[in-house]
Amino acid sequence: MILDGKAVSAALKAEIAQKVKTLPQTYGRVPHLVVILVGEDPASQVYVRNKSLAVEAVGFRSTTLVLPADTAEETLLGRIRELNADDSVDGILVQLPLPSQIDEAKVIRSIAVEKDVDGFHPLNVAALFQKMPCIVPCTPKGIMKLLASAGIDPKGKRAVVIGRSNIVGLPVAKLLLDANATVSICHSRTANLAEETRRADILVAAVGRPKMITGDMVSEGVVVIDVGVNRDKEGKLCGDVDFDSVAPKASFITPVPGGVGPMTIACLMENTLECFLKRRSG
Repeated sequence: MILDGKAVSAALKAEIAQKVKTLPQTYGRVPHLVVILVGEDPASQVYVRNKSLAVEAVGFRSTTLVLPADTAEETLLGRIRELNADDSVDGILVQLPLPSQIDEAKVIRSIAVEKDVDGFHPLNVAALFQKMPCIVPCTPKGIMKLLASAGIDPKGKRAVVIGRSNIVGLPVAKLLLDANATVSICHSRTANLAEETRRADILVAAVGRPKMITGDMVSEGVVVIDVGVNRDKEGKLCGDVDFDSVAPKASFITPVPGGVGPMTIACLMENTLECFLKRRSG
């Protein structure tokens, strides 16, 4: 069975759009998301364009600030400070990666925690790991929604996460743990990786290596979530999972593209709505 991120994300965005229609009557306006893009990285430009389309689809207000690649760190931090202070802005997203002269960690810390729609601010990360209310990072949140949409309950299952990034690997491992899975986190230095992956009932591949997970590395009936977005030797878009060899053994699998990616953007919309409502009620 294919876990269709396009279909699940479309349903989530439709649900958000219905809620947004009622907001002007109650609050006088709709949520406002500001996306900052520094430089001209082609992949980042595609992501930002997709986010802008999603914002339009759900009925939010959208602003995209495009800054030159040689923008000084202090200039970017100054723009973020202005947006933090602007009451008409509900969500701030700085598209990563940033040019080398800018400290990404400093930029993430500078975004007001109540406007941190990515869920990357250290206070949001700390709250996630302490089971406190927080903004959950978009990709891990989308993965959990995909599992739920297929009726896959992680409770009592063995989940193996390949990748330990702050953006996907660590937070999705925590969400699976909170859903009562038994979780192993693997990475590039894991010894006998195939032994670990073959134990998985749920396998999340978020390592950034094209087609790294092959059919001999998984067991029959595994649920496979492929977070990777790579190019193969022919330049074709592919994931971290070799779909052709793994899919016949999997009970559920996400395609690339059309799996996790659309869910990430739909959850960004949900996070923006959450930030708006929390700021209005607070």
